[in-house]
Amino acid sequence: MLKDKLKVDRRDGKLSMAHFYVAFIALAIGGLAGLLQVLVRSGKFELPAGIGYYQILTVHGVVLGLVLTTFFIMGFQIAAVSRTSGTLTNRQRMFGWIGFAVMTIGTIMAATMILLNEASVLYTFYAPLQAHALYYIGLTLVIVGSWIDGAVIIMKYIEWRKKNPGQASPLLTYMSLINTLMWIVCTIGVAATVLLQLLPWSLGLVETVNVGVSRTLFWYFGHPLVYFWLLPAYMAWYVIIPKIIGGKIFSDSLARLSFVLFLFFSIPVGIHHQLLEPGIDPAWKFLQTILTFLVVIPSLMTAFSLFATFESYGRSKGAKGLFGWVKKLPWGDARFVVPFIGMLSFIPAGAGGIINASFQMNQVVHNTIWVTGHFHLTVATAVVLTFFGIAYWLIPHLTGRVLTKKMNKLAIIQGVTWTVGMTFMSGAMHAAGLLGAPRRSAFSEYGGSAQAAEWIPYQIAQAVGGSILFIGIILMLYIFINLAFFAPKGEQDFPVGESMTGEKVPMVFENMKLWLGITVLLILFAYTVPFIDLIQNAPPGSKGFKLW
Repeated sequence: MLKDKLKVDRRDGKLSMAHFYVAFIALAIGGLAGLLQVLVRSGKFELPAGIGYYQILTVHGVVLGLVLTTFFIMGFQIAAVSRTSGTLTNRQRMFGWIGFAVMTIGTIMAATMILLNEASVLYTFYAPLQAHALYYIGLTLVIVGSWIDGAVIIMKYIEWRKKNPGQASPLLTYMSLINTLMWIVCTIGVAATVLLQLLPWSLGLVETVNVGVSRTLFWYFGHPLVYFWLLPAYMAWYVIIPKIIGGKIFSDSLARLSFVLFLFFSIPVGIHHQLLEPGIDPAWKFLQTILTFLVVIPSLMTAFSLFATFESYGRSKGAKGLFGWVKKLPWGDARFVVPFIGMLSFIPAGAGGIINASFQMNQVVHNTIWVTGHFHLTVATAVVLTFFGIAYWLIPHLTGRVLTKKMNKLAIIQGVTWTVGMTFMSGAMHAAGLLGAPRRSAFSEYGGSAQAAEWIPYQIAQAVGGSILFIGIILMLYIFINLAFFAPKGEQDFPVGESMTGEKVPMVFENMKLWLGITVLLILFAYTVPFIDLIQNAPPGSKGFKLW
């Protein structure tokens, strides 16, 4: 009976697996688009059949940045809640399938418009670039579907709390809930700009759009989107990795506090993406920059907690000296090694983020390919490698199979291949960005400019890195197909760590009204005046442009 409780119900598993199938199809399509991009930027390759560079750039950004991540995260969180708070009810599962269907229909609509070259508006879909109305409707459906998926997690949490009054909720369920609440609050911004501005504009119901308001609403969503990607990786780092290595969670309460702080400080900071945008008073840019730096606190708490877990485990195994515990970690286990590489990559990624959000240093790197390099270190390395690490055990757990020694070895090779490719590509992007190489541009010699000639070797290095990364994608797809359909039948553990101290978690953490209330107050404080300003003092609205 106990064993049954520790396993995700097969019906819930099918719901999670449906999300993962779409996520890994997105990895294949988006990865191919990324490979084509770096090849074009090297100047050694031209796209066939009249395919446009910005068409594949949009495919790459939307399919990997929005589709892969959202489907994977929802699938993982539903499995995590089912595992730690009990099997979903039939009603909750029905909501999950409806959410999945709405998201999938929206994804197909948006992707079709991009592939038909009707929506080459990049991943940010910035106005005044105007896409086909069906693209905006598709994106809206993806968001609405994710809300319905999120409702499953909220309903399960409420049900668990009713059945267990006076007790702290399971840590993985709590983390999934906080991430879902953050997602719902932040996606109101992108839903507002799409439904109230971009959709009527693309349908011709209104002639012009307020670009400043549209971009500000996008970044109200766009920055917490990064934390929506990141927090599931943190869930794995905090709760799952300790169990995999045989250790314990350093502190349950510390983990909850870090998630609450992310809820507070991830949303009212979007204007730091707009430091060079006109129409926003510098005082408000400065305020949001300060709020951005407060996110460093939960990040450092996480780093401390993780390495305290690693060291405690190593010492319990007899490690001596300052770093003797490092040798005791399970370096042959892909479930640990690949996410651990992701953790390490987050150190330079976080440092780059501090540079991007700094008033003066942002002037140097703004709109250069440095920003793209930073993006690939945070999301495409720290987050994606952790997602791969989760997939190695979660896919076989849900399909009733096992991760074999052969697949484990291949998984480590896959993680190392990915890391080598990303080191080349992201490193070259950072370096070229410091030399002024622009982002969002196809290969150009800029009329034989001497400065542009400096960028070309770095663009070739990006192509080398991107090609190695594509090999990593092929390996990952092979591993996924094996674990989903061909691996030997058996029972793969869903590891969930326990707290080191057996501490009593303060019940204030369960007061969601308090945490959401503080979040809303911070958002109103950071955004009310800038929005009033952008609307009252708006420049003339812009007509739609189609530059492709």
